[in-house]
Amino acid sequence: MTGSYSPLFDPEKDGPVYSRDLAHALERARDTLAEKGQANLHDRDEMIRAAYGLAHTLAALLDALDKEAGR
Repeated sequence: MTGSYSPLFDPEKDGPVYSRDLAHALERARDTLAEKGQANLHDRDEMIRAAYGLAHTLAALLDALDKEAGR
């Protein structure tokens, strides 16, 4: 990819993702998926917000899974 772009999620810029525990991260992931799944595919702004929300939620879920596994 050439040119300038901004990533959806940059841990250096956006900071670390924290989750309280796995149960909370799973609940948040389900809620976010249900909410963002209703976004209008033909609306660029909605798709950007959905992508960011899902990326952030996935990062929090992975953080909780790593904590649960002791990593």
